[in-house]
Amino acid sequence: MGKEIKIWYDKESDYLEVIFEKKAGYFRETENDAVMEKVDKKGNVIGFSIMKVSALKENKPLSVSLKNLAVA
Repeated sequence: MGKEIKIWYDKESDYLEVIFEKKAGYFRETENDAVMEKVDKKGNVIGFSIMKVSALKENKPLSVSLKNLAVA
């Protein structure tokens, strides 16, 4: 069986969250104000969130790079 990815959307707050790994971490900013990446204590990306998702349909396509800071 493959890895589980959790996707959660709250219509009231217009907030989308995608979690690749269920572990302790924190959100940090990306180059796009609407997108935050969730990283673990080593800097590995374990998820991301998008605020004001419905506003994206009015703008150009959303493109953001998520970056691991951990060195293998």
